[in-house]
Order: sequence, then structure tokens, then C-alpha cells
Amino acid sequence: MAFHWQTFRTRALTAIVFVIVMAGGLLLNRWSYFLLFSLVHFGAWIEYQKLVDRIEPDYRQASAFHRFGIMAGGWCLLLYFTDGQLQLGGFTLSTAGWWLGLVFLLMFPLAEVVGRKGLLLKNLGYSLFGLLYISLSLGLMMDLRNRWPEAQHGLSLTLPLLAIFTIWINDTMAYIVGSLIGKTPLSPISPKKTWEGTVGGAILAIALIGLLARLTGRIGTRDAMIMAALAAVAGTYGDLFESKLKRLAGVKDSGSFMPGHGGFLDRFDSLLFAAVAVWIYAVIAFG
Repeated sequence: MAFHWQTFRTRALTAIVFVIVMAGGLLLNRWSYFLLFSLVHFGAWIEYQKLVDRIEPDYRQASAFHRFGIMAGGWCLLLYFTDGQLQLGGFTLSTAGWWLGLVFLLMFPLAEVVGRKGLLLKNLGYSLFGLLYISLSLGLMMDLRNRWPEAQHGLSLTLPLLAIFTIWINDTMAYIVGSLIGKTPLSPISPKKTWEGTVGGAILAIALIGLLARLTGRIGTRDAMIMAALAAVAGTYGDLFESKLKRLAGVKDSGSFMPGHGGFLDRFDSLLFAAVAVWIYAVIAFG
């Protein structure tokens, strides 16, 4: 295949901008972290609804209130999981998330019934699944950043970075190993993925995360490697799940916000599953 300089330049510049934005959002403070994942939340929801539109034609009939209301309701989970760490005028975002979420929970079904003279349960099911798939997962990422005080073993920053770095390392190493020695297809959902690449990527991700934990001392090596293993496995399922959604919708990418790289769901599909696995272990291990 001929090398296309313009394509390479576009992908490279997009990747650089993406890394800068991610680094700023993750590392600056809790507010930048909240704003970063709020952007990811709404971007992922817009793409998810477009995919569902293609999968289920009836969903195209969902009202604007339904579409934006369910996104706003999901965002309340992100507000709630700021855990009292973020305030505006003495009013915590978590409190706002709780009350706004309660209002949404009470008003949304009623408004849908009145507005449509009936409620399509199938459409409601897709939207409720989106709350679990996108909003709850990103809410748990928010909780990983805000659950512990900054001084408590550095957990409030270390755990989100561990989840994200594991995904990045796993994806990169799986691609390299798969390209070099991959022969056995992992799943018909994603024909380019191989068992060799998947296993090799996970092993290398676990090893590198364990090494980083040992060198930095921010978290126990055993805990880091267990969470890396959980993130690598769960992240692979997240990747395959989004690939299935795209196949059902008949599209290559979920969106185009990153030229040459795809959309929000393409970039964060693995993290949506990995966040849940890391959060469960972290809550059990660290309280």
C-alpha cells in the first residue's frame, strides 16, 4: 500500500491535539477532569443515538426532548459522582446532580407520554441502555477521581490514569504483536483482531503498569497489575461491543470528531467497560 503523506499528517496532528487535550483535562485539576469527561459524555451520546437511528428506524421518531433529555439525565450521574469535591457558590455539583436527576426521573416518562400520546418502550429501552453504557461508566470514572482526598496515596489521580494508560498500552501493544505474529482471529465481529495480539497486548500492558507502579510507589504493584488485567480484558470486550454496534449500523466509524481516527465512541469504547472493572476493584480494595 502506498504511503499517503496527507493522511499521515492529518492523523498525526489529530493525535497530538488529542493527547494535549487529554493531558490537560486529566492532570490540571478536578474541574478540568470534569469538563473533559462532560465533553466525552455528550459526544459519545450523540454518536450512540446516531448508531441507534441506523439500527432501529423507530428510534428516529424519538422527540428532541427524549434525545436531549436522556443525555442531560445521564450527565446528572457525572454531577453526582463529583462527590462533593466541586462547588459553585457554596452549592456542590453532586447535590445538583442528585436533585436534577430526581426531577428528570419523575418528569421524563410523563413528558414522553403526554408529548407522544404514548411511549415506545423499545425507544426507552435503547435510551436506558445508553445510560448504563455511557453515563454510568463515565460517572464511575468521575468517582475514581473524586472518591478519595488528593493526599490519600495519590489514588484520586493514579486510578483514572491507570485505567486510561492500561487501555492505551494494551491497544498499542495488541496492534504491534498482532501485526508481527497474529494468525488466529479473535472474533468475527472484528476480523483484524487476533488472539496472539490480544493476549500479547494484555500481558505487556500488565507488565508495564506493574513496572510503573513499582517505580513511582504511588500504588501497590499487585493492586496495579490486577487492575491492569481487569482493564485490559474489559477494554477488549468494550472494543468488540462498539464494533458490533457499528456493524449493526453499517458504518466504519461512530463519528468524525478526530479526522483519521473516528469518533468519541471509537476513542473511548474500551474505557467505558474498563472503568467499571477498575472501579469495582478499587472500591473493594481501597474503600
